[in-house]
Amino acid sequence: MIRYAAFAVAAMLANLGAQRAVLAIDEGPRGFAAAVFAGTLVGLVLKYLLDKRWIFEDRTSGVAAHGRKFTLYTTMGIATTAVFWATETAFWIIWGTDLARETGAVLGLTVGYVIKYRLDRRFVFTDTVAGAA
Repeated sequence: MIRYAAFAVAAMLANLGAQRAVLAIDEGPRGFAAAVFAGTLVGLVLKYLLDKRWIFEDRTSGVAAHGRKFTLYTTMGIATTAVFWATETAFWIIWGTDLARETGAVLGLTVGYVIKYRLDRRFVFTDTVAGAA
């Protein structure tokens, strides 16, 4: 549980760091959309790699295995990503500050990661020791 939470924080920081990098270039609505997308992609890849190895102890390898699992992992994240994006966007629209936007992002990501762990354990990493637990 502690390791999963630490990895969630690492993915959140990577996500927000990528967002800040994009927003440094364009702070407008188009920049906001690009920032949220870039941050999501960075966080997704980092979290997948950490979860696969250290949470679910998945030792499968090869392009086909990674492709299948990453596709399932991403699919399980669609609903949780919607929660994250909606929360971050609502905070940004309502309060209009970077602090509010990032607070909404952290809140949305936290809720999403709790849900996503259960989905990943049940549907993605089903053939691993931790996935079967």
